[in-house]
Amino acid sequence: MASLDQKREAFRKYLESAGAIDCLSKALIRLYQEDHKPEDACKFIRQVLCESCPTDEQVAESMAELDEARKRIRHLERENRGLLLSVRRTASETNLALDSGLAGLAEDEACDSLLKKHLTPEVLETLREMKTPAFKSTLLDCVQSGLKNRDSHVGVYAADPMAYSVFAALFDPLIEEYHGGFGSDGQQPELSWGEPSELENPDPEGHYVVSTRVRCARSVEGMPFHPRMQEDQYEEIYDKVREAVQDLPEELQGELHLLAALDAGQKEELTEGHYLFKECDRFLDEAQANRFFPAGRAIFLNESKTFVLWVNEEDHLRIISMQEGADVAQVYQRFITALETLGQKIPFQRDERLGFLTFCPTNLGTAIRASVHIRLPKLSADKARMEEAAATHKLQIRGVHGEHTDTGDGVLDVSNKRRLGLTEFEAVKEMVDGVKALIELEKELEAGGGGEAAADEAPAAEE
Repeated sequence: MASLDQKREAFRKYLESAGAIDCLSKALIRLYQEDHKPEDACKFIRQVLCESCPTDEQVAESMAELDEARKRIRHLERENRGLLLSVRRTASETNLALDSGLAGLAEDEACDSLLKKHLTPEVLETLREMKTPAFKSTLLDCVQSGLKNRDSHVGVYAADPMAYSVFAALFDPLIEEYHGGFGSDGQQPELSWGEPSELENPDPEGHYVVSTRVRCARSVEGMPFHPRMQEDQYEEIYDKVREAVQDLPEELQGELHLLAALDAGQKEELTEGHYLFKECDRFLDEAQANRFFPAGRAIFLNESKTFVLWVNEEDHLRIISMQEGADVAQVYQRFITALETLGQKIPFQRDERLGFLTFCPTNLGTAIRASVHIRLPKLSADKARMEEAAATHKLQIRGVHGEHTDTGDGVLDVSNKRRLGLTEFEAVKEMVDGVKALIELEKELEAGGGGEAAADEAPAAEE
């Protein structure tokens, strides 16, 4: 107790020596002398103690001015980003980049990209001065990624929807080779979903297929693609999606998150579930897909985590339906429902000949990629046989973490390779039939020496 009294006495002496007691006494005397006592006595005392301090009203006014100043700074920073990213190469700089890039492709014996094959000196001379009418895209805008990344398989991206016609001398033969003979006289069929219930489950016993996905890319009508997009256009696409998802049926209802607004916990949760996309890889980065990142980039996920939207990733919109197991019909039906609902609010870019237009020419036509994650350890160990089967059944096989990733652990991402020149239903069925054939091959190899069952893994949205 004596110790407490000593502390109190020491504190009193401190207040006295510091002048605090005198100041408080004067403030209380002023309050006592007031004829009309203020409602807020504490506020009155605070103002007396610091007569030079701003009032609450002055503080509020200063905070409002600070907020306006910050908004102005953000606006100027936005304008500055736009100006920096709008700087265009001069004609001589563009020609130098094209000529040196073409020479680099020719010198690189390891390069076997479709760009190298089809961007001949003759094609370059035909196209080097051309620009698209609406967005002024150049040939360099379309080929810059493939010139820098010589290990690309394709190496070409459309800078805007008109690039496919303006630079047809490059795109047409490339499209014909990739899409299995779809020539300049080819015609994409009208949209046809078919009957989802007719799609067989390729692995009804659940021994091989881990998960199933059906996704497609869509471009918003009237918008360019990444190399010519501005920050407000990314945000405009986000706004269109935000309005459209309000009409989704109950099964597909969820939350739309701007990537820039996600906190650390949300990012960790979405990343662990393989639902969250990040900045694009080096191939897409050189194609300018990371312009103004993360402006307008967003992810929508329904409550059951079977439906995902990616906004402004590689394409304006990626629509993904997925779930564990091999029930392709159910996944496809959910996909159709979502796409038809969104299409009622968002006009999608479609060409009479090429179908739905996308950033990468590999996704043209239906723009559908139907895929499974499947465990085929025996077949994946026999690379030659696996590649032969993939070619026979028009499949693309890659690692489960996306393009350019390893397939060495026996778990494969298998999808339809063709998107163009066939209907939506045919594209999905081509995957189903091909997967059934791969499973039969795996069973043959197992008969010669055991196999493994599918791992209990969750479906991933990564494409």
